[in-house]
Amino acid sequence: MQNPLSLDALRVLDAIERRGSFQAAAEALHKVPSALSYTVQKLESDLGVVLFDRSRQRARLTAAGTLLLERGRKLLQDAADLEEAVRQLESGWETTLRIARDTVLPIDRLLQQVRAFNGLGQQVTVQISEEVLGGGWDALVAGRCDLTLGASGDIPKGVFEYRALGAVEFVFAVAPEHPLTRREGPVDADDIAAFPTVIAADTSLISPARSSGLLASRQSLRVANMDAKIQAQCLGVGVGFLPRHMVADLLRRGKLVALPCAVPRPPIPLYMAWRKHQQGRALAWFVEACARVDWLRAN
Repeated sequence: MQNPLSLDALRVLDAIERRGSFQAAAEALHKVPSALSYTVQKLESDLGVVLFDRSRQRARLTAAGTLLLERGRKLLQDAADLEEAVRQLESGWETTLRIARDTVLPIDRLLQQVRAFNGLGQQVTVQISEEVLGGGWDALVAGRCDLTLGASGDIPKGVFEYRALGAVEFVFAVAPEHPLTRREGPVDADDIAAFPTVIAADTSLISPARSSGLLASRQSLRVANMDAKIQAQCLGVGVGFLPRHMVADLLRRGKLVALPCAVPRPPIPLYMAWRKHQQGRALAWFVEACARVDWLRAN
């Protein structure tokens, strides 16, 4: 059975309701009033419902007509969005751009780029996901993202383009009331092992999980991202290394205390990467914009 609903019929209902009469709607749609009357009558016949109350001078939607128009307007908007997306894709703009951000990079600096991109007026949905450690490369290799930011570790084999974003430095930090602050001299592995460590867990799904800078400890707390790790250490839940650029202000305000550590953690290079043969104007825009960001500037 053929569906009696059509986009054209929904446009007719929308025009009549907005313009207030069949005559005004016909003028807006560049049709004769009889054509609109036929469309409405046929739709009422096919659906077996009355859509307009014609007992008054101005035709008013019935409850059934109101429901149909409310839902129908969503379909009209979806159809318009689809048409625009197809035209946009033909012009070189993607409909969706997926960005995987390692949580070692501040989210606000990425959102500033998204705000600037929105000013272009392109109908591109930007999706931002969070990754930790090997998860950034994993997301790119597995096709979960189009652009990865802050990926670290060995660059995977494959047809990828990448740019260095700098090297993140780490500081061993604890809450100001933590017992380790009363120790004289650098803390060593035995000192650290006596307390819980806080770990931002690797988000890799297909690659082996990494444990970068993992300290041996009697207990550990695994959290989802770097912000949660910082908060946990500020509260004295555990100890560990933290990105210096993300905790500089907390160190200045005394919310965290940096301690000399005999088990240093070297700086880790960070990368931005995307597939070599992937083309799209939104991807190209974000690659250039993100390359100009000072991601490791101290907060």
